[in-house]
Order: sequence, then structure tokens, then C-alpha cells
Amino acid sequence: MKRRAFIGLVGGAVAWPVAALAQQPTKTKRIALVTVTKTVEDDPNKVAFIEELKRLGYVEGKNLIIELYSAEQASRLDDLAREVVSANPDLILSIGAPLTLRFKAATSTIPIVAMTGDPIRFGIVSNISRPGGNITGVSSDAGVEIWGKRLEILAEAVPKLVNVVYISTGKTLNGAGDKATQAAAQNLGISLIHAPLGSTVTEAEYRRVFASIQRDQVDGIIFSAEFEHYTYRVLLAQLVQQLRLPAIYDTSDYVDAGGLMSYALDVKDAMRQLAMQAANVLKGTNPSDMPYVQVVHFELVINLKTAKALGLELPATLLARTDRVIE
Repeated sequence: MKRRAFIGLVGGAVAWPVAALAQQPTKTKRIALVTVTKTVEDDPNKVAFIEELKRLGYVEGKNLIIELYSAEQASRLDDLAREVVSANPDLILSIGAPLTLRFKAATSTIPIVAMTGDPIRFGIVSNISRPGGNITGVSSDAGVEIWGKRLEILAEAVPKLVNVVYISTGKTLNGAGDKATQAAAQNLGISLIHAPLGSTVTEAEYRRVFASIQRDQVDGIIFSAEFEHYTYRVLLAQLVQQLRLPAIYDTSDYVDAGGLMSYALDVKDAMRQLAMQAANVLKGTNPSDMPYVQVVHFELVINLKTAKALGLELPATLLARTDRVIE
């Protein structure tokens, strides 16, 4: 669903210096911002993106219109891409490789700035330094090794980890991240139990999966990287807490919502880099000449309150490596 919003929560009027005002863009631009959440309020990363755009001179309600589109369900990505392209915005902001590939198929003229995994592996661009088409962006790819690393960190936090449930939207574990998680589990002597969601991801579907987990003898939980999980991150943290199980996530927003730990890129920093890419395109730079930016900052975040509730005594060596601790 499309929502046009002139959002005020990211700050009131900004007192720009006179010299800076003279340099601000005057023509109003339209951005189609396509993510997995419906509003800015339910996604702190959108706030980081909008704040950075404001710092760069694009202020919503002044010289910028942001049209929000929700990509909550993977089943409607093709229709969503056609809907966005038919609106003919000045720029499309796309989150995730599956969605970006739909936009690539739908338009070769509207500039697209995307946040994805490895853009070459997914076939989004053929060259990182000079993408050559209408797409550039920010890569959040750290290699499939990060999936094994997540499981290793969970095993370090829970020394007696034996059975871990892996929740994904896929019926089978054929993805690169899936296979890397399986390999890490085998190396660690952990039994990985796959708990697939149904074809339509809903709150009821998550509750069904968690009810089945409750009947099994499980020591921990890890989630796949599909974007559908993010919309339900607060619910997922609550369901995991109800089972009193340790879990590790692929973004720190789950930990802020009450999850135990995450090992992932700094998403807000990545969104700020995405805003810089977007601002350059809006000012006239051709995406074909703009290198795809590789995120290099990854962080380990731990919620000590959740650890205490679970009765976990986390090793000092693990805490010493933590980038951010939630007390």
C-alpha cells in the first residue's frame, strides 16, 4: 500500500545557516521508499535515513516528498514493483535483493538506490566500482561465514547448546546462509532443527511455529535473514522470551526489542550511507558511475537484562568483544 507522509517526528524546523540555505536544492523531488514496514514510526532505520537526507539538504515537506510502500509479503513483490514504477518517482529506494531484482526487471530508466547483500552474486550489477546501469547502493554482505559466526557466538553464550531450531520462510535449506548455518552446526556438534513458516507470513503463522517448538527439546533459536521477520521483530522477541530460550538475530533492532543478542552490520550507519547515495542521485549523479558501497562495520550487541532473565552467565571473553550492551 502506498502512503504519502510528510513526517514530523524526525525533527522540527532546522535553522540552516544562510550560506547553506543558498546551496540547498530548490526543485521538489519524489522518492519511493520501499521497505518491509508500513510506517516510519515502526522502523527506526527509516528515521536514520530521513535524518541524513535532511542533513544533506533534502527536507520532507520542503523540497522532498517521500512515498512509502510496504513489501511485507514476498508473494506480491512483482505487483509492488509495477505499482511503484508506474508512479514514476525521481528515485526508488529498495531494501533487499529480491525486491531490487523486481525493480531491475521493471525499469531501466528510473534511478534505483538499494541496500542488498552481494550485488554481483545476486545479479543486480556486474561491477561494484562502475555498476553501469540504473542501480547503485549499499552492500550489507559479509560473506556466508557470518552465519556460522552467529551460531558460534550463541554456542559461546550457551556452553551446553545441543539442539538449535532454525526458523525460515523457505521449505528447504538451500540458500547460502542456510548451508553455512548447517555446516557450522555440524562443526560445533549441534543438531539444527528446521522450522519452516507457511507460504504467507503472519502473526498466526509465527505462533503456530513457536507452539511446535515448545513441544520439542530445544536449547536455542536462530532466524534466517529473510526480510519478512523484521516486521514481526517485537513479536518474535516476545515469543522467544516466553519459551525462555536464548536466540541470536541478524540485526540489533531485535535486541533493542528484548532479544538476547545480534551479530550484524550497523544498519543505521548503512542507512545513512544509503541516504548519501540517494542525495547524490537526486543532485544529478548517474547511478552507473557510482560505486556500490560495501559496509564494513559489524557489531555484536547483547541485552544483559534478557540474559539475566534467562539465567545466563555470559563469559567475560564474550562481553569484552561486545560493541554495545543493553543494561
